[in-house]
Amino acid sequence: MGDVLPAPSLAATIGGGDEIPVIDVSGVLAGNPTALKACARLLQHAYEDVGFWFLKGHGVPPAFIAKVFAETARFHAQPIEEKLKLKINEHNVGYLAMRAATTRHSDVSTDNRPNLNEAFFVKRDLPSDHPDVIANKRFRGANQWPTALPGFRETVVSYCQAMEQLALSMLPLYAVALDLPAGFFGPAFREPQYALRMSHYPPVPTLEQNEYGLAPHADTSFMTLLAPNEVPGLSLRTASGRWIDAPVIEDAFLVNSGQMLNRWSNGRFRATPHRVTNRSGRDRYAVPFFFDCTIDHEMVCLPSCTGPGNPPKFEPTTYANWMMWYQSQNYDHVRNTEGVKLQVN
Repeated sequence: MGDVLPAPSLAATIGGGDEIPVIDVSGVLAGNPTALKACARLLQHAYEDVGFWFLKGHGVPPAFIAKVFAETARFHAQPIEEKLKLKINEHNVGYLAMRAATTRHSDVSTDNRPNLNEAFFVKRDLPSDHPDVIANKRFRGANQWPTALPGFRETVVSYCQAMEQLALSMLPLYAVALDLPAGFFGPAFREPQYALRMSHYPPVPTLEQNEYGLAPHADTSFMTLLAPNEVPGLSLRTASGRWIDAPVIEDAFLVNSGQMLNRWSNGRFRATPHRVTNRSGRDRYAVPFFFDCTIDHEMVCLPSCTGPGNPPKFEPTTYANWMMWYQSQNYDHVRNTEGVKLQVN
């Protein structure tokens, strides 16, 4: 193999035969082609047979991740009137208040009550004179930032940049796992769309029927990177249909694909349902990073995922079209103004 590398995978065994792959990507990041092939086989298994995996060997310092959690808690500790000054807008940036979103698009849970969480969203930190900001291009607006939290913006932007670089470095792994050339996804991610959701789940010991911190759903994204969380509450639905509590692997991101990659791969890679209920007795924070292709790139069925007897199941779409539909279904601030007539195309 050349250089001595860590074992590419262990497994987090939950019971009942479910094993979550734990993939050490340090060899991939070092440019080792043998490690790329070995990890790609494991990733293929993760997304076709399980639905999620743990990413180790990423090089993001634990202290940096802890600082982002601390900044998330600091943001949500502000008075509600301060947070509402940054109320979420049509670009999906800003503050989403408690119970201001209801999961309506889920295939595994219906008639959900409003979600018991609040969140602060940021995207790429575009300058105010950027052409897309000036044109008010959907999902390309300027971020909204709190004025009373010195250092908050700098930490969050730095973390987003680190996550973007990590996600970009995983694209060859995804391509090879999908039986494509390692560089296949490069043109589609010339300027990726991404979003960081800084969530707060207050402790709720008793829930009503169909009430959750975050109701069962699948992400929209190509890739979601979730930093390790010491407070339990996240549950995952395995490929067998069993709900399990998400384990915590030290210094490992929990990673899943979402509906965009599911569509792009013609259903080959799973979009994993998951949910959150916080019965821990203490506040729970989470910082999922959602990573997607360039906003106007048309996601046409991948050539390795279609063929005789396996035609494309989904119409091509772009990030913008897909997210407009998703927002119209789930976020009250858009649903109440745009209705639910948008089509995914």
